[in-house]
Amino acid sequence: MSETGPSASYGLTGPLQEAIAEAEELIANAPFIRTEADRLEGYDYLSGRIRMALQTAFDYDLEQPLFINPTHQFSRQGLDNPDAVYFHAYLREGVEYVVRGRRGTSADLSFQVMGGTYSADSAATSLMAFDERELDIAEDGTFEFTYVAEPGAKTLIVREVFNDWETEARGTLTIERTDTIGQPRRELSLDTMRKKYEVAARSLTGSVQTWFAFPHFFQYKEPVNTLTVPASTPGGLSSQFSSIGHYELAEDEAMVVTVPRCDDCTYQAIQIGSDWYASTDYETHQTSLTKAQASSDDDGLMRFVISERPPGPDGTPVANWLETLGHRTGSIMLRWQQLTRDLGPDDGPVVEIVKTSDVPRVVPGLVGLSVEEYADRIAARQRAVARRMIS
Repeated sequence: MSETGPSASYGLTGPLQEAIAEAEELIANAPFIRTEADRLEGYDYLSGRIRMALQTAFDYDLEQPLFINPTHQFSRQGLDNPDAVYFHAYLREGVEYVVRGRRGTSADLSFQVMGGTYSADSAATSLMAFDERELDIAEDGTFEFTYVAEPGAKTLIVREVFNDWETEARGTLTIERTDTIGQPRRELSLDTMRKKYEVAARSLTGSVQTWFAFPHFFQYKEPVNTLTVPASTPGGLSSQFSSIGHYELAEDEAMVVTVPRCDDCTYQAIQIGSDWYASTDYETHQTSLTKAQASSDDDGLMRFVISERPPGPDGTPVANWLETLGHRTGSIMLRWQQLTRDLGPDDGPVVEIVKTSDVPRVVPGLVGLSVEEYADRIAARQRAVARRMIS
């Protein structure tokens, strides 16, 4: 092995340093920044984009593939689902892969093969999508399937989605190439390191630009303070329907979202997100709810209240409150997964904008919570995320 002196430098990090500076400018000058808090949140978002870029470049290995988790509570992107654990593996066309695992008790486990990548100009193409109902799962929960990457296949994405954070548990998952398993990784080379830093640089600026543009393909095409009729989610995600929109609320306003509880799916949820097109703090605040977490009224409806201030009597929290965390604007998404039927307009949400102080009067069935009860809810969320997520 050749040796170099301690002062030797290859200058390999230059492209990444330039990309970080460019990404910082994009973040600092984002058109939707209104407050210092928005800007600081952008810098926190940037740290996640840098982390993701390094994972994309250095953790992925086309020769010795493995699943990594590039999206989590410290690396938010693409209006990430607070109820999901995401796994990605890169693919090479024509190569045979074996995926093995043990099914956990989550509400949904789905697989999707993507062609290309998301960009500021277009969405990636879904080549194949299915959930665990198409797998042969043994009595002990184990499964295995083989996949030969088809023309155009670039990424295998796996989503494990949880409806009940308290009781549902993760499974296990691995991927391997049948032609390289058992072989050592290639030795590092200067050319390889240079390419990895260049990939990280492109990935960083590309992801920031992509997620700036992405909501304009979908959410922002809709009138503000409205939600769409449930429809099959764009991108080919197996058996998922969604309803999307975006809100703009004054500090003293609330959005009431009324939606039927659906018993024809294993998972149903609502979340709000920031203008960075990312989830907001779902650990120490209640910014999302599943049907298992939400309160349902006797008429079969779930009534969610999106507001800055607690919307209960005398300014107290309520069970179905979604906190906007100082964001006057943001994204909204409702999801249904593992449906056994298609959804129609009657299954979708109805929206009403009211004064926060009027919520107790105009919203039936409010379940009020004391400050202590709400703190217990947040503690439960923190513990559940710690059990489920990896960073």
